[in-house]
Amino acid sequence: MSNYLLCCDWGTSFFRLQLLQYSDDQCVGELIAREGIAGTFDAWRKTGAVNGLTREHFFRRQLRQQIQVLAQQVSVDLTKVPLVISGMASSSIGMEEVPYATLPFALDGSQASVRYYEAEPDFPHEMLLISGVRSQQDVMRGEETQLIGLIALLSQAGVGTAEAIFVFPGTHSKHLYVQNGRLLNFTTYMTGELFDLMAHQSLLRESVEVSSLTSFTAANKIAFRRGVRQATTSGLLNGLFTTRTNQLFETLTKSQNAFYLSGLIIGAELYPLLTQTDWPLVICSGSRLTAFYELAIDELTLSVRTTILPAELIDKAASKGQMLLFRNQTVKETTR
Repeated sequence: MSNYLLCCDWGTSFFRLQLLQYSDDQCVGELIAREGIAGTFDAWRKTGAVNGLTREHFFRRQLRQQIQVLAQQVSVDLTKVPLVISGMASSSIGMEEVPYATLPFALDGSQASVRYYEAEPDFPHEMLLISGVRSQQDVMRGEETQLIGLIALLSQAGVGTAEAIFVFPGTHSKHLYVQNGRLLNFTTYMTGELFDLMAHQSLLRESVEVSSLTSFTAANKIAFRRGVRQATTSGLLNGLFTTRTNQLFETLTKSQNAFYLSGLIIGAELYPLLTQTDWPLVICSGSRLTAFYELAIDELTLSVRTTILPAELIDKAASKGQMLLFRNQTVKETTR
């Protein structure tokens, strides 16, 4: 058995490859690139497919190149090191579409939908491709692997997670309902994508200064909180237009208005949680979004039942989940 495991989180617009020590899950090297699944699929259609390359072979070639770059960085021969991939690689625009797992979904990884590949001469890595989870009206790929790892890490730290709503902020934020070691349901909110569209491509683009979103001044925080409140009163659709009138009537600067718009959209995402009074909340953000969600949680008076996890824990969760799923698969292979 190899002393290492390659863990790849391959999203729509990004690529992250980590090298973990198999004995203790410690990361000894990492590579992050912008070659996401969407761009890779487009490249295959434009160059690979017309030259007779199958989609799987094209994706393997891209993976091989990235593995070689990481090998040079860490000065380790990565030949025959197994590879685990989660995220969009198992989607209809990925390497191969793998069916979704269904709900309720056990968070020990035993019900994960995976596809196992043997090593090949031109790609000397056995490979595990992890699919996502679906409900009757929603889907996700990647967050379930991250959640599996997160639950394991919290358990190791002695933190109980018998029942909670795990909130994963992002382009498409996820609210994951967990109870007694199972994912019961989840909902997706197009929070980040909507903000990007409104701030850069809509009528509102002239009313906000997006570059100011790193400046948490007192005035900007007040504007953000005002946006959160607006989401709970007039709703999102009317609230979006008030971003325009804020600028027309000069009640907010463009900098403040960017925070207002952010508060409005995040407030609309979190507003349904006000009715989920029996559920503790866990905010799982390893990015700059944490500060925004903390403010919104406070403004909505949800702080008393909310835990905000440290960024370093979130950062480890995906690879931890991948490691656990690979070990489960290894056990299955050896017991057949």
